[in-house]
Amino acid sequence: MKKQFKTLLVAAAVAAAPLLTATTASAADYPSRPVKFVVPWPPGDLEDILTRIIAEEMTNETGKPATVVNKAGGGGLIGAADVANTPPNGLTIGSFVADILTTHVLAGNAPYEKDTFEPVGIFLDYPFVIATKADSPYNNLKELAEYSQTHDVSLGHFGYQALPTAITFKAAVKEGIKFASDAPFDTNDCSTLATGDADVINTTTQQILACLKSGEAKVIASITNERISIAPDVPTLAEQTGISQTTWNGLFVKKGTSEEIKNRIAEIAQKALKDQRVSDLVANTGAGIYWVGGADAEKRVANDFEASKELLKFMK
Repeated sequence: MKKQFKTLLVAAAVAAAPLLTATTASAADYPSRPVKFVVPWPPGDLEDILTRIIAEEMTNETGKPATVVNKAGGGGLIGAADVANTPPNGLTIGSFVADILTTHVLAGNAPYEKDTFEPVGIFLDYPFVIATKADSPYNNLKELAEYSQTHDVSLGHFGYQALPTAITFKAAVKEGIKFASDAPFDTNDCSTLATGDADVINTTTQQILACLKSGEAKVIASITNERISIAPDVPTLAEQTGISQTTWNGLFVKKGTSEEIKNRIAEIAQKALKDQRVSDLVANTGAGIYWVGGADAEKRVANDFEASKELLKFMK
């Protein structure tokens, strides 16, 4: 079934891809044509909002139209395959979550190779959290582990192939948390907790902002590099368990794109991330916004690729 799915992805991507006539481009005339940013998810989430701000800045800086295309499907693989089948000229840029470069490749789901893409820069640390109702009798993972020994606790997540789900399962094993049941949901929001569909959820802060602000829900761990701004007293997963892997998003281009072009894209993206709208987004959601480019970005991808090998056993 997995091979059939991969074959369909390849066929769809090839059918939609433009003819690969130009394989290189120089920075002197970049961009010579309109630029397309591919977000392999539906509109509205953090990576989509931020990529649109970057595309807007590119339009303003270069005078050439830069647009965002949402190409959802296959857990992000449809959009990634679209970028994989374009020339290395910087005119098609992928806005990719970590899974695209790590777990999907390792699991054999991806219709592209490990080295198909090169990072321009990583810029978003998703504010993934482990949350529960405010009146739950545990405030951290250690207390949750103790409670779960004598009480049934259910977990809600975004699916068994999602990186944050695997990280949560790994943390549960490490800390001795016993989930009596777990289930994937399209959304893990305030209603998931309020209706009792799950006692604990793995989700993003923007999905539970309403009940965090109302005091009906609380965060017991953040799967982030640093503590999130909207819950500064809550330790990160790394602080509580030693598991440091997070879910990030970055800009990627086809391998072979010139350094000059990648540097130009990076320059524009870093300027865009100083926009007041980005600061507001950080304040409202706790998202981590930063810039890791060049060799440091390549090292981070490589490290997470190796770390994800061990995570595969936690992905059902």
